[in-house]
Amino acid sequence: MDTGIDPTHPSFAGGKVVKNLKSLCLNESSLATDCIIDLPTSVDTDTLSGGGHGTHVSGIAAGNAVRMSDGQVASGAAPGAKIVSISTGAVLLIIGADAALNWILENHRAPCGTPSAACPPIKVVNNSYGPSGGGAFDPNSATVQLQRALAAEGVVTVWANGNDGGDGSEDLSNPAGKDPTGGILSVASYYDHDDGRRNGTVSDFSSRGLAGNPSSWPDISAPGENITSSCRLYLPICSTGLDFRNGPGLLDIGTFNTISGTSMAAPHITGIVAQLFQARPDATPTQIEAALKLSASKYGTGYVDVGGFTSSFDKGTGLVDVVAAVTALQGM
Repeated sequence: MDTGIDPTHPSFAGGKVVKNLKSLCLNESSLATDCIIDLPTSVDTDTLSGGGHGTHVSGIAAGNAVRMSDGQVASGAAPGAKIVSISTGAVLLIIGADAALNWILENHRAPCGTPSAACPPIKVVNNSYGPSGGGAFDPNSATVQLQRALAAEGVVTVWANGNDGGDGSEDLSNPAGKDPTGGILSVASYYDHDDGRRNGTVSDFSSRGLAGNPSSWPDISAPGENITSSCRLYLPICSTGLDFRNGPGLLDIGTFNTISGTSMAAPHITGIVAQLFQARPDATPTQIEAALKLSASKYGTGYVDVGGFTSSFDKGTGLVDVVAAVTALQGM
């Protein structure tokens, strides 16, 4: 769920996008899904709502491995996964997101109408948006009720924790991501200082929870700073990056760019969740979350024991380690 996707991008070639939806839902109080329209999987839906954000995020989660013109390879965290894209919002806002979540709840078992290997069930939902400055967690909100219903039906929900920084003196975390329900994850941004190190730092912009309130802390960290993924140079969000790369084709000019944010960290976790479900299809969302948090690689300091996990107000349980998480999951 994001601003949309450009299915013609090389990151999504070969039938990667199996369902391409556009939400026209403007009534935030409604969960009706009749305002969500089904478009051909060749239509670019990422041209209005802060265009480029959804395409970049989708490439991080599940883009094909694409060799760029400089020889480097850009790949999603789960390059073998399929994508159901719901473009929701207007201008720079995500509007009617609850209706989109409700569509997922109603259709996750067979998003294309008929279950098939070409269009498998939805197992994880990425949400790289949220209010500036965080906000209070409301267990009675429609968003929380929907994501809890999804968790009960085996679907993991992932949230970007926010880009408001902080020092632990206040809670700046994305409200919906603070849901303690198993299988609902909030993601902080990790910075490897562009050298692949595992002992890097939490990004300065990554939202912190309140140091004295563990319920406000992010769950885990993933790479979110200086992330190269699918883009188009003429789109607003993509144009904020300063490292345009060309794709493999003669016309693929400026089709990749490097952008930072917890919006980029969250889809790393989303793709990794897809990998974990591949490793163990019968896993529950609670087991997926536990495997990720128990196996996370510690970086920096400030960890304390919280509810069976070792966590921190800024980094959560640490840097995601997909191989260790698979091992942990197989042992559950």
